Amino acid sequence: MIERTIAASTHGRYLVQPPAASGPAPLLVGFHGYAEGAEAQLDRMRAISGADRWRIVSIQGLNRFYQRRTNEVIAGWMTRQDRDLAIADNAAYVAAVVEAVQREWPGSPRVIFAGFSQGVAMAFRAAASARAVDGVIAVGGDVPPEISPPALGRIPSALVCRGARDEWYAPATFETDVKRLREAGTIVEPLQFDGGHEWSDAVAQAAGRFLRERLT
Repeated sequence: MIERTIAASTHGRYLVQPPAASGPAPLLVGFHGYAEGAEAQLDRMRAISGADRWRIVSIQGLNRFYQRRTNEVIAGWMTRQDRDLAIADNAAYVAAVVEAVQREWPGSPRVIFAGFSQGVAMAFRAAASARAVDGVIAVGGDVPPEISPPALGRIPSALVCRGARDEWYAPATFETDVKRLREAGTIVEPLQFDGGHEWSDAVAQAAGRFLRERLT
């Protein structure tokens, strides 16, 4: 058997929540977890205090499938098959979304990337390769191993969150991620909250403070 890969064009989906006030607004760009849709992450970001000052963009993973019980369309970001190619495809996809949003609604250059679970890796990959980024909000997921220290160093600040009872994001991984980011020069705010693998109220409150600080 001979295996080959070939590039193919496809369409992605993203949701945009306008800010409360008209005019230019900074961008809060989010990435959902495995087996979720863009709506799930949009709801999480909407719940952040002060998020109505931002233009919220929730990007859905290209790998769509059906939730067996409800027949709802959900998505994931990638699998281990052709991993490097999927990373490149996703990076190009996210960059194209951000460019399209900034072209349609020109204004503030400020951009924050926010991810939950599997979406955390996408948030860091997008931030590390973005032309301009102000920070990352990461909840319940780890920093991808392939991102080099110089690339991580392009991320000015990060809020890194872990639930104390999270079985998917281990304490040792959390500590390693905080150390990696700090050694790269990123200003890190670590948060361990009372909860599991979730985007909790404590996360929403910390994210609100993080967003406010990026605007000062």
